[in-house]
Amino acid sequence: MTLLTELRLPVIGAPMFLLSSPELVIASCRAGILGSFPALNARTSEELDEWLTRIKAEVGERPFGVNLIVHPSNSRVEADLKVLARHKVPLVITSLGAVSELVKTVHDWGGQVFHDVVQRRHAEKAAQAGVDGIIAVCAGAGGHAGTQSPFALAAEIRQIFDGTLVLAGAISSGVDMACARLLGADAVYMGTRLINTLESAASLDYQQRIIESRASDVVYTDQVSGIPGNFLASSLAEAGVDPKGWGGKSVDLASELQPPEGGAKAWKHLWSAGQGVGQIADVLSVADLVDQLEGEYRSALNRAVTLTPTPG
Repeated sequence: MTLLTELRLPVIGAPMFLLSSPELVIASCRAGILGSFPALNARTSEELDEWLTRIKAEVGERPFGVNLIVHPSNSRVEADLKVLARHKVPLVITSLGAVSELVKTVHDWGGQVFHDVVQRRHAEKAAQAGVDGIIAVCAGAGGHAGTQSPFALAAEIRQIFDGTLVLAGAISSGVDMACARLLGADAVYMGTRLINTLESAASLDYQQRIIESRASDVVYTDQVSGIPGNFLASSLAEAGVDPKGWGGKSVDLASELQPPEGGAKAWKHLWSAGQGVGQIADVLSVADLVDQLEGEYRSALNRAVTLTPTPG
């Protein structure tokens, strides 16, 4: 909890592939939430080093995080981890693999490790690896996501883990944040709502599509990276991707999730989004968004107090 106690709001900006830029991380940290980005958003480990130098200079002592894809197909894991160690990154968010040796390495420089999971068995492995926090990626989350209800997954994780619990999945407002806290989460993971900020790297077309979309416009498919996730159906159709063609796509994150030098692959236009898109109707600065979220969050908590049954 030491990373979260000084935050203005209990929000971690989810590391979004191609969308979480240094600008978004810096703006998030300055606004009072914890910004993060995927290491693979930087084209090389050398560029990752440059990004971290810039971010640390801009955010000072405020905590931020970097996501590492711990999967055999990601050939950059070791090199990127050395860069994170050099900068003593406060939070490392691991995906697709909970490794005790990596956790120890991060702990050695004073950092913490949060691991994202979609099922209880993944949470059990993460707890055994010694992680500090678990991110429950529930049904409706943008990008790579699970299919379980937050009511089910959060409760099962709490049965076997008493560390920091972060809840993800269609969280777009302060009301959603308050509900997550009532479910026992210490913080929330917010991704799709941050796509529609001035500091994100999303195109104007992407942001407009978010505004126009509803939950029914989001489809769950493994045809983008081989790992199941939520995407805007219209963007898949425009790229000729059939979301119903389930299975058969190999997982090769080294090629799929590495932005190439000097150009964009077709999947850059395969737009991920969570089911919370129906609540998003504008594009704000991160600072203005956090102001709005705080008002909604405080009001929701106050309403929850009024719902408490009186004795007798």
